Amino acid sequence: MNELIIRLSDAERAECADLADATGRSPEELALDAVRALLRAERGRVGAEALRLALRHAPLLKRLGE
Repeated sequence: MNELIIRLSDAERAECADLADATGRSPEELALDAVRALLRAERGRVGAEALRLALRHAPLLKRLGE
C-alpha cells in the first residue's frame, strides 16, 4: 500500500478529527473516502467532457482515422 502525506492546518486537522469521531471513523478513513469521492467526480466530469468533444468533432476524428 502506498502512502500519501498531506499537510493540514491545525483547524483542518481538528475539524477532520471531530468529523471522524462523530461518524465513528478514523481521520485516515475519512480522508480516504474524500479522496475517492473526488476521484469519482473528476473521472465522471472529464469523461463527460471527452464524450462531448468526441461527438462535437466526430466528422474530423473520422477523417483523421481514415
